[in-house]
Amino acid sequence: MSLTLYFHPLSCYCQKVLVALYENGTPFTPKLVNLGDPGERADFLALWPMGKFPLLADGAQLVPESSVIIEYLALHRAGPEALLPEKPVAALDVRRLDRFFDLYVTTPMQKIVLDRIRPADGKDPLGVAEAREMLKRAYGVLEAELDGRTWAASESFTMADCSAAPALFYAERCLSFQDGYPRLAAYFERLRTRPSFARVLAEAEPYFQFFPRNPGDAGLSR
Repeated sequence: MSLTLYFHPLSCYCQKVLVALYENGTPFTPKLVNLGDPGERADFLALWPMGKFPLLADGAQLVPESSVIIEYLALHRAGPEALLPEKPVAALDVRRLDRFFDLYVTTPMQKIVLDRIRPADGKDPLGVAEAREMLKRAYGVLEAELDGRTWAASESFTMADCSAAPALFYAERCLSFQDGYPRLAAYFERLRTRPSFARVLAEAEPYFQFFPRNPGDAGLSR
């Protein structure tokens, strides 16, 4: 059966899955869905009522959620890169870091970004301040975690790095980690130049104009 990925190039979680697919050269059909188009939105909701990206279709089998998709690929479409270690203890550490990036980097980043598109009378300055504080704490934890490591969990590129790449790319545009977190900044540079993620960024570049930014924010150049 052929794989189809329903996605949008700007989505952090979609980029996470794309990195995993490109790491292993896994053949798939990309299906970009514009949820702003009523027809495309209706079709996607008919397929997956939760209406969330990414969604992988393997024939009639639908697989939602980025981490689950990557684990599904490891089980059913394994490639040369083992993004999830075979040893249970090592695999657990990868899952821990994968969740860390999703919960403590991506989630507060999205809070900050979504607040930028709210109307003036709907802004949540307290929520944004809390999200920025969460990012600071996450950066500190990661700075310590990365001591002596090339990649997030070990010397091998894993699912945790698939999660980290887009999470840090967008988080940097919300609260920079370049000053004060040298290990994290160096790690992100390795992620940014990894061929799989570089390809994801190149494909997303035409859509960066739609990313909401505040005046004076860093751009989305690679």
